[in-house]
Amino acid sequence: MELLEGIKTRKSFRAFKPTPIPSEITERILEAAGKSPSYTNTQPWEVVVVSGKKKEELSKILFRMADTGVAPNSDLPLPKTCPPELDKRAKEHGARRFRALGIERENEQQRKELRLMNFRFYGAPCVLFLFMDRSLTPWSIFDMGLFAQSLILAAHSFGVGTCLQASITNYPEAVREFLGIPKTKLLVIGIALGYPDLEAIINTYQSTRVGLSDFVRWYA
Repeated sequence: MELLEGIKTRKSFRAFKPTPIPSEITERILEAAGKSPSYTNTQPWEVVVVSGKKKEELSKILFRMADTGVAPNSDLPLPKTCPPELDKRAKEHGARRFRALGIERENEQQRKELRLMNFRFYGAPCVLFLFMDRSLTPWSIFDMGLFAQSLILAAHSFGVGTCLQASITNYPEAVREFLGIPKTKLLVIGIALGYPDLEAIINTYQSTRVGLSDFVRWYA
């Protein structure tokens, strides 16, 4: 796949086929992501790959916590406010996705069911957890973003779909305990990984993007 085509056609998928990803493909995806740039070449990313029985067991733990209303306690604090224009984009995005799925905004039960799909990893056969050392600075958070972008683009080139999942970082202590990860490691993001179910209605939704004039200033 040509690079610009890959960037333009990548999207988040929220329904996957159960088909396992061959281990050699997963390795090639991770090897490509490992070429990402980082501050002074520190390469702060640490990846845990979870699939099979372990994935199902972890899914049950996280689903139960979310379903019973355990308060989120993510390592990275969620933004409490956004600039008005960004807040407007987020709300419009949510409303469009609800409409695409035929969910009324007032239907709390359907909205909850949609949210809980996160904790089943949208049916993906594999989920990646990205960690970094807790002592590192925001520069390393930037590096983790570069790594995640490289990873999802590499996956896309192999026909493997992804979904960046902030929701599954709501319970980092449970994830660390289950995976045997020390408390010194900060959970940055989860990524569902698998072959997308292109017939699923939820995968027909396409988010919008602002134009250049909304985020670029030119000086000459």
